[in-house]
Amino acid sequence: MLTALFHIDPITFLRTAGYIGLFAIVFSESGILLGLFLPGDSLLFAAGLLASQGLLQIWLVGTVCVVAAILGDSFGYWVGSKAGSTLFNRPDSWLFKKEYVERTERFFEKYGARAIVVARFVPIVRTIAPFTAGIGTMRYRTFLKYNIIGGFAWAVCMTAIGYFIGSAFPQSQHYLLFISIGIIIVSCTPILYGILKK
Repeated sequence: MLTALFHIDPITFLRTAGYIGLFAIVFSESGILLGLFLPGDSLLFAAGLLASQGLLQIWLVGTVCVVAAILGDSFGYWVGSKAGSTLFNRPDSWLFKKEYVERTERFFEKYGARAIVVARFVPIVRTIAPFTAGIGTMRYRTFLKYNIIGGFAWAVCMTAIGYFIGSAFPQSQHYLLFISIGIIIVSCTPILYGILKK
């Protein structure tokens, strides 16, 4: 299971770890800082792709991903509210950089509470957003509402794209590496645009 994860081969990982592994990765990406290194978008896409081949059940994939995303963000909010200020005031390390927090804070300034929904579709920001919300003054009720909307939209969209592409092009799993690279590029476009604009 761990070997498949570290090789970042979503198909092999999902065949090895199944629904439990899928839940663990989505929860971790949303709820703990290890999410900075996990292939969230491409993993959800791969899960939808495998479901289109009959290797997973699409309704169960969607349910697992939605629940894991919502619970992961809620856990991240809780950690942020309890220990976030201590964590974010530490100097930069190989795992965490203050730049991540500053980028996420700019997201909140631009979108307000809707940043919780928008952040779902942006790598790195997706992982930091719940911590930042927990540290700030956002009430949990407000956070939870947008967390549910964002978690549902992200999980359903990414798995549905994988499912429909897999159904239309049955051989597409053989090109998953190239598709994953495309997903990463599209996901990182807002960050690259922000860097270039600055």
